[in-house]
Amino acid sequence: MSKVFLALQLSDDSRSIVDALLADNPNAVLEEQPAMVKINGEGRLTLKRASVEERMGRAFDLQELHLSLITLSGNIDETDDEFTLSWGR
Repeated sequence: MSKVFLALQLSDDSRSIVDALLADNPNAVLEEQPAMVKINGEGRLTLKRASVEERMGRAFDLQELHLSLITLSGNIDETDDEFTLSWGR
């Protein structure tokens, strides 16, 4: 499999997104850099709306991800409840 990743600007909202990604993707690897974080995954990463809402303590529209997003790698599959990056089948 190949790696997928997404990089986010550091903010209060992105910290909740990162926490949710790491909780829902046990094989994800966090790379912290000044002013940004990068989350790497082997083959697939899935961000669940409910997981982010739990950490933020408010409703979260997955489109809000784009406010913090710097770059990503992988094929995107997006619903109202999940944002998934994958590589291959």
